[in-house]
Amino acid sequence: MEVDFILPPKYNNIKKRKNVGFKKKRSVSRLNPRFHFNSFVVGNNNRLAHAAALAVAQSPARAYNPLFIYGQVGLGKTHLLQAIGHYITENSELTFTYLSSEQFTNELINAIRDDKTTAFRRRYRNTDVLLVDDIHFLAGKERTQEEFFHTFNALHEAHKQIVLSSDRPPIEIPTLEKRLQSRFEWGLIADIQSPDLETRIAILKKKAEIENMELPDEVATFIAERIKTNIRKLEGCLVRITAHSSLFKEKIDMNSVKEILKGILPEEKPRPITVELVQKTVSKYYKIKESTIKGKKRSRSIAFPRQIAMYLCRELTEDSFPEIGAKFGGKDHTTVMYAYRKIVEQAKKDEVLSNELKELENILKTS
Repeated sequence: MEVDFILPPKYNNIKKRKNVGFKKKRSVSRLNPRFHFNSFVVGNNNRLAHAAALAVAQSPARAYNPLFIYGQVGLGKTHLLQAIGHYITENSELTFTYLSSEQFTNELINAIRDDKTTAFRRRYRNTDVLLVDDIHFLAGKERTQEEFFHTFNALHEAHKQIVLSSDRPPIEIPTLEKRLQSRFEWGLIADIQSPDLETRIAILKKKAEIENMELPDEVATFIAERIKTNIRKLEGCLVRITAHSSLFKEKIDMNSVKEILKGILPEEKPRPITVELVQKTVSKYYKIKESTIKGKKRSRSIAFPRQIAMYLCRELTEDSFPEIGAKFGGKDHTTVMYAYRKIVEQAKKDEVLSNELKELENILKTS
């Protein structure tokens, strides 16, 4: 296992803008002062996303435009977007705007209400680098998608950099307009996976170093073995330990940590949800043989539960579309993608199906 702490070099070749009597506004105040590239722990789970973000910061709009970073909550997407903002601030006179898609929506609503859409458009279409967090929240908002579509086009045509983050790839964002999905896929799509044990330990040690805190290896390992999918929770545990140690002047050791984190850390390892478990559960739920759900029969009584199982596998396991297809009798990944999208769309209109999906998810998560 290889874990790196990569410090970006000063990049002196970014084109400088001359000050022509005024300074363009930057949204620096919205950036977390801790979210720099040198505080981001690089592991196999995020190496591509980190390298791409750094390349974009050093040379905006030259290689990966747009850069689309996706992954589950708490894995470092926001850290990378804000690190780009910090790097630009420290190494160039380019302007950037950082915001969430929810904020974009709210500001658009206010602009329409106050008849200030021209100013709204000027603000977001004149920036050099646009950083938008949680772009998946545009889904279902037709007017916002329309406005963002034109904002995207204006920036891209002007060779300005666009960086987006989401909890899923563009193709999996429900009710996202096809024209936006297509544009989000123009550049580089980089995912961030859950960190492995060594990376989680490295994250804790790096955070402790920043806080000038001595964290015993056994304590870091103890925490990392119990929190596997959310970096924010890892850091939250460390904050709690640091506060307790500071307030009560206690030394950090295994006994004190177990007491401090009692009720926060999971007591035992939860049963992982696998493709095989989904197949077994769905087969039992719909009263069909498990072998048939992995077979080739196309009757509705078999094909529909199979599509539901494929949908649940994509939602609840870490397997990719090709990996899921392979476990369903060697199905092509496009078959799984079709099944996923079909169930997503049908569940919006079919209350019975929606309830069945919720019930199956509950069974799988509690079994």
